[in-house]
Amino acid sequence: MIKKLDWYILKKFLGTFFYAIMILAVIACVIDYSEKVEDFVKRQVPTWEILNYFKNFIPHITALLFPLFIFIATIFFTSKMAYKSEIIAILASGTSFQRMMRPYIIGGVFLSLVSLVANHYIVPAANKQRIAFEDKYIHYSPQSSDKNVHLRLGKDLYVYMQNYDYVSNNGFRFTAETIDGTEMKEKVMADRVTYDSTTKTWKLFNVRVRTNDSLTEKFETFTELEKEYPFTPYDLDEDEAIKDALTTPELNEYIAREKLRGRETLSFFYVEKYRRTAQPFAALILTIIGACIASRRVRGGSGLHLALGIIISATYIMALQLTNTYATKAGLDPLIATWIPNIIYGLLALYLFIRQIR
Repeated sequence: MIKKLDWYILKKFLGTFFYAIMILAVIACVIDYSEKVEDFVKRQVPTWEILNYFKNFIPHITALLFPLFIFIATIFFTSKMAYKSEIIAILASGTSFQRMMRPYIIGGVFLSLVSLVANHYIVPAANKQRIAFEDKYIHYSPQSSDKNVHLRLGKDLYVYMQNYDYVSNNGFRFTAETIDGTEMKEKVMADRVTYDSTTKTWKLFNVRVRTNDSLTEKFETFTELEKEYPFTPYDLDEDEAIKDALTTPELNEYIAREKLRGRETLSFFYVEKYRRTAQPFAALILTIIGACIASRRVRGGSGLHLALGIIISATYIMALQLTNTYATKAGLDPLIATWIPNIIYGLLALYLFIRQIR
């Protein structure tokens, strides 16, 4: 049962956290607005679209720093309790440190579950609208695709394009090959292609088609030909920002599709996939560390505890960035990379907890 002590600590815990995260959201919105206000004025962005943008910006920025603000909030209110001798009074009443930690665990688990659901579904949905707004009013759209792009569209279908001009809606030197095992069944070559977004078909110009049915080979030419291929011009660009706008089921489908197409830079997407689960666990681990550190009354009071908390937060961010870099650049398994900081700080949390109960 949750008793008065649990409610007392939980109210302080959740109240401090939500107050801190609200202050963060306001400050972040003000800073982001000051950076983009010139673009808003230049593009004459409607007020309601700006408000909708910040409505979607808030989940993005809060999710980014969610575990760290849980950590700071834990240290802040626990340090104040220790400075007022409330921790000493609780322990002197016969309450064990393990029992006192129960509301911290309950609060940490609750916030971790909120973060877990938000990371997998809510934040990506908000990011989809945020990124669409930035692409429309802030960022400049790409003028052309990458050069010499190869895609695998199916088990035996491969396409190549020299480049695609998004302004004129024209692609150049297009090739589509159907290969069965080691035998090429069909090869379609076109000097120029365009994409019809209404019918979702490709129009090919100055086309040469070579077909082979094992017995006979046929070569045909066409001035114009219309074909259906399961990709769009924007699939030719490796846009890594798209990972933030996909819910986890959509991200799994995207990874499977791009893996089939032979994309080599999927490590960024795997890191994002595993991070969404690892980050909520970090929130619980940092809650335990914060409670163990701040529950001791020391000279320097809350200031010393907060300084120590900021140092630990900084080292956690550095460890996370370092392992993510190794995953994307040096071939480290993304699953291991996203969980290494949690393992290290989980061991630190266990050590601090054992030291407290001895």
